Formats: sequence, structure tokens, C-alpha cells
Amino acid sequence: MLYTVRETLIAFKRAPLLTGLSAAMVGLALFVVGLFGLATYNVALYMETLEERVEVVAYLRDQASTADIANMEEALATLPEVLGVDFVTKDEALARAYEELPEFSEILTDLEVNPLPASLEIQLRPGSRTPVIADLIAQQAALYPIVEEVQYGEEWVDKLFTIRRIGGVTATVLGAAFAVVAAMIIGTAVRIAIFARRDEIKIMQLVGARDGFIHRPFLLEGGITGALGGLLAVALTYTTFWSVLNYIFDISWIPWAWAATGVSIGVLFGVFSSGYAVRKHLREV
Repeated sequence: MLYTVRETLIAFKRAPLLTGLSAAMVGLALFVVGLFGLATYNVALYMETLEERVEVVAYLRDQASTADIANMEEALATLPEVLGVDFVTKDEALARAYEELPEFSEILTDLEVNPLPASLEIQLRPGSRTPVIADLIAQQAALYPIVEEVQYGEEWVDKLFTIRRIGGVTATVLGAAFAVVAAMIIGTAVRIAIFARRDEIKIMQLVGARDGFIHRPFLLEGGITGALGGLLAVALTYTTFWSVLNYIFDISWIPWAWAATGVSIGVLFGVFSSGYAVRKHLREV
């Protein structure tokens, strides 16, 4: 172990520029991954905000009695997919229309009779805000005689979840692609280091050094290089986040656990890429 650490430090001291360039290459590769993660995380937050607006609205007939409304509200609230049920009176519906549709305020004011129906707004639990469950709840609500119409924005909900599925697939594919690019860059950087020390490796082989003994300094070097690159990527990603937050628009920082995972991935990529590059070089010589 002492030999491995000593040889790694000697390698860094012998070629600091190469080490810096290698760490910078790794950092830039992981920085791209970090930017993608930052964008993906904020898109996910925005999608969750949109999902919170998914609800089923049952519009009630004017002749619906208070008892019938209360019974329906109580029955729907007991469904496992339902988070809550709010009763909106005709007057409350008109007040909302004044507030949300100011361009129609004059038309609404001139009306002698309130044309808007009372309704029950059915909020769904997280995880149940899907087109299938929303349609199921809408069908159950439509069974009540006091219900005139049920809406949940079917087309809008379908598009929302289509976008979510596309985003998930895109995130997986691009994230994997960026990870492969990062691994290739780390491997290339380590191969450059190996090429610079090819004579030393050849001498070690001639004196009978085992492959594992030769591997260890390069594995440690790759791990440290990956860690430095990961820290650089986190710093660059945070700088980008800070700039966007302060000069462009509001944005949320990714969980720090993600950042720690990114550094850990950099270390793992460095170790595995170094191991692959060293084994390939030893087979060639």
C-alpha cells in the first residue's frame, strides 16, 4: 500500500500538467452530466407541480340537495386514490370566475342569474394522478344522479404524462451516453499516463512484477483523477446554477446527495477506466 501511494504521488509530481489536464478532461465530461442532471431535476420539479393540478371536477345539477351532495362528498373521500374533496358553491364559482377571468367581468356582472354550477373538486393522491385513475374516478363520480358533467382535462393529462415518459426515456439515454463519454475520456487520460511511463512498466515486467502490482498505482491514480474531476464538475455545475438563478430565472439546486454521487461515480469511472486501460496495455506489450 505504501508503495502504491508513493508511486501515485511520484507520478503526480512528475507530470503535474498531465494530471491537471486529465482531471480537467474528466471534470468537463462530468460537468456535462451535471448540467443534464440539473436540468432534469428542475424539469421533474416542474412536472410535479403540474401533476398537483390534476383533479376531477364533478359539476352538479341545480336541483341537487344538500344531503345528496354531502353523501357524495363523503363517499368519494373514502376512495383510496382520493386525497380530498372540496365543495364549490355557485357563488364561489362565480367569484373565482371574476378573479381568474377578468376579461369577462363585465359580461358576468350583467347577468341576472348565476349560470355557473356548483361542483365537487376531487384531488388525487400523489402516485394516483394518472390518466387511468383520473378516468376511473371520473366514471365513479358520473354515476351519481346529481352530477350533470365530469371533467378532468383528459387531453391535457394524457399529454402531461406523455411528456413525462419521453423525459424519463431521454434522461436515461442521454445520461448513459454522457457517462460512457466520461468513461472514455478518463480511460484516454490514463492511457496517456501509461504511455508516458511505458519504459518503467516494461522494466517492472522484466524484473518479474505481477500485473496486480503494476495495476495498483494506476488504479489509485485513476481514482484520484476521477475524484478531482468530480469535484471540478460539481464546482462548475454550481457556478452555472448560481449564474442562472441570479441573472436569468429561478432554478433549484440538485440534492447534495446527487453531487456526492457524482463525485463517487467519477472515482469509480477513474478506477475502472484505469484498470481497463492498464490491462489492455499489458496485453499489447
